[in-house]
Amino acid sequence: MIVIMHPHATPDDVEQVKERLRQAGLRPYVAQGDERVVIHGHGNPRALDGQQVETLRGVERVVTVSRPYKLASREFRPEPTVVAAGGVPFGGDAIPIIAGPCSVESEAGLLEIAGFLRRAGGAALRGGAFKPRTSPYSFQGLGQEGLRLLALARQVTGLPVVTEVMAPEQVEQVAAYADVLQIGARNMQNFPLLQAVGRTRKPVLLKRGFMATVEEWLLAAEYILAEGNPHVILCERGIRTFETSTRNTLDLNAVAVAKSLTHLPVIVDPSHGTGHREYVIPLARAAVAVGADGLIVEVHPRPDQALSDGNQSLDFAQFQQLVEEVEAVARALGRRLFRHGDEPGRQAARDGTVTGAGREGRAGAGREGRGDGQPGLPRPGEPDVPVGPAAGGAAPSPRRAAAGGGN
Repeated sequence: MIVIMHPHATPDDVEQVKERLRQAGLRPYVAQGDERVVIHGHGNPRALDGQQVETLRGVERVVTVSRPYKLASREFRPEPTVVAAGGVPFGGDAIPIIAGPCSVESEAGLLEIAGFLRRAGGAALRGGAFKPRTSPYSFQGLGQEGLRLLALARQVTGLPVVTEVMAPEQVEQVAAYADVLQIGARNMQNFPLLQAVGRTRKPVLLKRGFMATVEEWLLAAEYILAEGNPHVILCERGIRTFETSTRNTLDLNAVAVAKSLTHLPVIVDPSHGTGHREYVIPLARAAVAVGADGLIVEVHPRPDQALSDGNQSLDFAQFQQLVEEVEAVARALGRRLFRHGDEPGRQAARDGTVTGAGREGRAGAGREGRGDGQPGLPRPGEPDVPVGPAAGGAAPSPRRAAAGGGN
């Protein structure tokens, strides 16, 4: 901390500041200039807010040298953190792609998407069971039924599940089913929610608020880390600017800046960042080029029929194109895309066999593949299996909805 005194500050004013720094555990060193005194406070200033010092008599301004976010900063941990989410590493050389529909719409639709993603190179399945919508009349998600369907899709394909939690009282419910808890842009500064997910120790995907600075984003991550949860993945998803040709402005500057300031992995959402599917692939390429540790994109087999965000959802062919083009960029940078089966212990996935993606005791892990590379979809007439929480807890009753049901 550096305290710059007013030119007319008295020796008593200087002594008062020195004493305040000592009380906070800092060692004050005084530099006497031609016009003013500058006091350097050496040590850990966590217990002292610079604004408190600025209220002291004779102080002109205070410059804080260390970052206000401690646990998230590279000063605290210089080496990058790798967050393992459902067996998928975020923050290493491999670049995972999280993909799926904006909203969980039906059992048949979700299984169609999840099966395709597993074959096409998706690392994890995204899908909203609870949806925060700008309009109260828009589709709000299937709720508990959506969580059940996500668990079923994970059980069938082995893809870990990423889904949003909107309120502190939902955390326990969603955490029982999800591999990764997503905090949406609107909730980035919902501090009770951040603290609640911090207490779960589940991996958390923290999206940047659309009007938040990088510092505010990292301070939001600090709330989660301060509760004892080190498994935080940051996500840049676009900010609100004067530009109207896209839904948001994808701030790739923030990716490079954040990676220089924090050890946490940073991924990018080009779907929300642009709002138009024709721009998703170019921005995905750019995100990997700038150093993103992963992508999260919206995919739907029939985007024109999607219940939400169809304009920014890729169809299956477009997702395959994205994978190919992003993989080329990654290779040029000495990185690679994460693919299930490429890492140790996942050889069975190459043979079309679901091993449970590293989660022991999960029903259905070990169904035979269908011969087309698609892992373990249930055969006609095969008995249903219980679909339960991601880890522990009682499973809901094994009920299979009719195809297209739940809409």
